[in-house]
Amino acid sequence: MGAYILKRLLLMIPTLVGVMLLTFVVVQFVPGGPIEQIISQLDNGGDANSRINGGGSEVQGEDAGGGGGSKYRGAQGLDPEFIKQLEVQFGFDKPAPERFLKMLTDYFTFNFGKSYFTDKTVISLIKEKMPVSISLGLWLTLITYLVSIPLGIKKAVRDGSTFDIWTSAVIIVGYAIPSFIFAIILIVLFAGGSYWDLFPLRGLTSDNFEQLSWWGKLKDYAWHLVLPLTALGISGFATMTLLTKNSFLDEIKKQYVVTARAKGLNERQVLYGHVFRNAMLLVISGFPGAFLAAFFSGSLLIEFVFSLDGLGYLTWKSAVNRDYPVVFANLYIFTLLGLVVALISDLTYTWIDPRIDFESRET
Repeated sequence: MGAYILKRLLLMIPTLVGVMLLTFVVVQFVPGGPIEQIISQLDNGGDANSRINGGGSEVQGEDAGGGGGSKYRGAQGLDPEFIKQLEVQFGFDKPAPERFLKMLTDYFTFNFGKSYFTDKTVISLIKEKMPVSISLGLWLTLITYLVSIPLGIKKAVRDGSTFDIWTSAVIIVGYAIPSFIFAIILIVLFAGGSYWDLFPLRGLTSDNFEQLSWWGKLKDYAWHLVLPLTALGISGFATMTLLTKNSFLDEIKKQYVVTARAKGLNERQVLYGHVFRNAMLLVISGFPGAFLAAFFSGSLLIEFVFSLDGLGYLTWKSAVNRDYPVVFANLYIFTLLGLVVALISDLTYTWIDPRIDFESRET
């Protein structure tokens, strides 16, 4: 197993390099980069210096009659020296291969640099937004598992019953409704939209959060999470519940279950002493991946609807503003965590069922 883990860890390096290289190449052909953003603001009468990282640049966008041959859209009439200083400021004065190699060298040491348009390091921005994403991802995954697994087991035991039919109808309808549409429905119904004003609409905590007792802080935090988690979890419940049910149904039909019942074991002993371990192999081993999916994907619109400033919103806003250090850093972290989680999922398989040996299957 040690050799298998080492091989998987080593394979992460070319995978990371490939993903970053592909994105870097695509970005080179995307119009509206950071320099063009500055030029556009100048054309609209804005202050370019306020958007340049560090706040210490003295470059000015005065019309010097040059820039006619500039490669940047809208640069005609701007001082070529101004454009050159912008290129130095953003690191675009170097060839693309050199910039890519420097980025890889820095990223392997988790040095993500500074945001182009804020006087903050990228890692500080990510840490600032992390609590929102962790709150959504962690609690959504835990609640989904705590609700879906018992419900899936009960549906499998009572397969074809009235309970199985109406619960299936409810979760399928919930799965069919997009999470952001369901979020808007929840706001209209329960957050002061048109009916009841029961839950807060914005943020992860209230304005007076720091003045509350520890119990008050806990209640306030939980109260703010009710609607976002409900909107995000409605589709997750369907997937996990049906997966659990189908896994149990497959195992219940196998010969070892018939043998266990023939030995006189009651239904509870059969289900939780024999069936559960085998049926839960796919469900439990998928926990790391489910957490990562809840943590990083599917939450952008929910963050936007409920004014939750998390990693999803940060990445989207950075992509729109062409704040490439933030975009690349998030991509790098997401990819790295995805690869690590894939390895953890494989190891979880072997932990749940020691008969599975990935190392022996390597060719």
